[in-house]
Amino acid sequence: MQDDLLTDAAEALLRDRCTPEAVRAIEAGGDITTLWKALEDAGFADALVPEAQGGAGLSLPEVFGLWASAGAHALPLPLGTTMLARALLARAGHASPAGPIALAEASPDGEGGLRCASVAAARVAAQVLVQAADGWHLLPVRTATLSDAAFVLDAGLHWSAGAMADAPRLALEAPTGIDARTLLAIQAAAHLAGGLMIVFTRTLAHANERQQFGRPIGKFQAIQHQLAVMSEQVFAARMAAQLGCAAAGPWPDRLRVAVAKARCSQAALAVAEAGHAIHGAIGFTAEFDLQLHTRRLHAWRQCGGAESYWWDVAGAALINGGAHTTLDWLRTLTDPTVSQPA
Repeated sequence: MQDDLLTDAAEALLRDRCTPEAVRAIEAGGDITTLWKALEDAGFADALVPEAQGGAGLSLPEVFGLWASAGAHALPLPLGTTMLARALLARAGHASPAGPIALAEASPDGEGGLRCASVAAARVAAQVLVQAADGWHLLPVRTATLSDAAFVLDAGLHWSAGAMADAPRLALEAPTGIDARTLLAIQAAAHLAGGLMIVFTRTLAHANERQQFGRPIGKFQAIQHQLAVMSEQVFAARMAAQLGCAAAGPWPDRLRVAVAKARCSQAALAVAEAGHAIHGAIGFTAEFDLQLHTRRLHAWRQCGGAESYWWDVAGAALINGGAHTTLDWLRTLTDPTVSQPA
């Protein structure tokens, strides 16, 4: 199957190029060129672009495995948002710029400029495709003023009125019901699915290897209970993320995204907490790889809106659903063959 081949290719590339040492180097401000070139040369960045425009013309279900693998390897580059941004630009007939592209929502600064409170992976992006009240803008990161954000690769961005004058509004329209936050959320949910799985498998391996009182700590009932809870969270989140990517083309259904992102973000807290509890103090150390993944769980949990935002979206849809019962709503939502209304 095409998606299996894509996932296998991505896994092989990331295992070879996106090592913990490479992730640490990029987080410390190192060069991204080699890793990004490998991803572009493999065709991943244009996977959602139609074939007629030089891409692979894949759908969301076909790239889910790629995004999950990126999450599992703590990829420190905005591959998912680049894929979605290039698909949006291709839809409007615009050429895609070189380099990684971040996605963001922006608000006016009152003086003709735009401000983004926090942009995921801004410090390793060349451009940001920004959705503002007046439409979409493609803005170079180098023309913005950067401020610190919670995650090391994220940043707040501010473009002055002068910077905006050199980057006019794009004639770009997203599909009905799709906005920058929805696109951010679906790729973050897929990243979370991969990141949650790697934290669980590493924690399980640690529990089977770590000896205490003459036997592996995984033999103790309290640890087994924590591992069981982690497993439930991880596999429920993965299923939700796959349903969120259930679409015929590159554009997700917003209601499915709401459930996927809410469930994955909810799992991020529980899995990160249990993973660190089972690892003990070693899990928090900079030298240990676990923190490379758990820090991203917290970053991706917030990317595109945390669980509280998306549960509100899902709840509003259920309340406004008219005569449909909760069971009817869940049946259609979880059936990937049924299209949801915009």
